[in-house]
Amino acid sequence: MTEHLTHLRADARDNRDRIVEMAREVFAAEGLDVPMREIARRAQVGPATLYRRFPTKEALVTEAFGHQMHRCGQIVDEALTDPDPWRGFCTAMEQVFELHARDRGFTAAFMAAYPKALDFTAGRAQTLVKVAELARRAKESGGLRPDFVIEDLIVMIMANSGIRASTPAAAVAASRRFAALARQAFAASSERVNLPPVGRVSLVVT
Repeated sequence: MTEHLTHLRADARDNRDRIVEMAREVFAAEGLDVPMREIARRAQVGPATLYRRFPTKEALVTEAFGHQMHRCGQIVDEALTDPDPWRGFCTAMEQVFELHARDRGFTAAFMAAYPKALDFTAGRAQTLVKVAELARRAKESGGLRPDFVIEDLIVMIMANSGIRASTPAAAVAASRRFAALARQAFAASSERVNLPPVGRVSLVVT
């Protein structure tokens, strides 16, 4: 009996892990509009199994991208410890852009309004509060242009998420170059930065 229960628990855990992994993969490649039943089909589980573990898409998105959200917060926390606020701001921007370039599903989740996914929306709100504090310090140091607003960074994140490249490495390379361009745009002075090489990107017309 004990072995049977252990086997059932292992199967349930495997199903859950497969659902989350498939959701992460599908959302990253195709965005958040993929139906829950399609995710269940690709994960090779029944819809009832999926909904038993994740009653809403918000719950599945939260689980699929919880690690990325946590990492986003870590990046900004690390930037806040930099004695040079402008350098910290630029480093955080590059790392956040790279995180989003690797996974456009996360960008869609980060930008989406999910009032039922309290953990996710709370994490996003906390991260943006920290970014605002980082920006305030960067302005006071004279590095960040005084008319910068947090919406400017959000617009840049949205633009960065539009990068389409032949490989993940090329997407990251393009993202780093874009971050360098954003740094130049956000700088209070007429600073010129050396642009990193860009990978092969695709022109996609929708």
